[in-house]
Amino acid sequence: MTDDTMPMAGRTVLITGGTGGIGRAAAEGLARLGARVAITGRDLARAQSVAAQIAAVAGNPAVDAYAGDLSSQAEVRRLAGEVLAAYPRLDVLVNNVGGYWAHRHVTADGLERTFALNHLAPFLLTNLLLDRLIASAPARVVTVSSGAQAMGRIDFDDLQGQRRYSGQRAYNQSKLANVMFTYELARRLAGVGVTATALHPGVVRTAFGAEDQSAFFSLMSTVVRPFMKTPAQGAETPIHLASSPEVEGVTGQYYADRRPRRSSKTSYDTAAAARLWQVSAELTGLAQDTGVAGKEHLAS
Repeated sequence: MTDDTMPMAGRTVLITGGTGGIGRAAAEGLARLGARVAITGRDLARAQSVAAQIAAVAGNPAVDAYAGDLSSQAEVRRLAGEVLAAYPRLDVLVNNVGGYWAHRHVTADGLERTFALNHLAPFLLTNLLLDRLIASAPARVVTVSSGAQAMGRIDFDDLQGQRRYSGQRAYNQSKLANVMFTYELARRLAGVGVTATALHPGVVRTAFGAEDQSAFFSLMSTVVRPFMKTPAQGAETPIHLASSPEVEGVTGQYYADRRPRRSSKTSYDTAAAARLWQVSAELTGLAQDTGVAGKEHLAS
């Protein structure tokens, strides 16, 4: 049974990158609404500690922790396997994990880290969990993008930034990819009861980008920090998209401040989105997988 104070009771939510910032605030908010919430973090001990803190603050013991560096596809696959083994149903997937690096870094899979973590990780994880989401319908996939998507361009000739790399350009591209992935996912899932939405959380005070900041980024962060949203304010839109009956059945939309907004003109290019999907399937090995969850939705 659910009531007005616990509208998410009986529902299971997975939030990637839930140990800090927007992800942690969203996990706390959804736990307060009665959901069973699973969070991920790179370090299991820290994730477990944060999960316990969220449970205490939210007054909801059903907060679980999983570990994984989601820039690694092996880690994404392991996480998906653990989630499928643990939860007979999955009502909401919040693709929140992301990062910014001023300099080019290469992952264990030989891919540029920004593209791998910000785009390929949610692409792979979502596809691996699709069958469970479909079986749990109505279900939702919520992907945290950024207003930076408006400055993004998908450079199919240099997706990995091998020819030339700019941290901001790589970030903008990955956030545009989040929106295009969401729109393409919505098209592919039409009629199955699983919705896909993307969002801009606002400019939020977090440790985002702290691992490898440019001097300019660091200076600007200091200047504008007093005007940034708190993590709780940044989490309002993902919480809304994950839980509100107002958006039940809404799919293929981009939100900011809990309202639908137009994303960049480029994001509505269906041919480019289909191409990005196919390239992503190849880069994650999904195009060659047999028996992968949601395999039929990978068809070009």
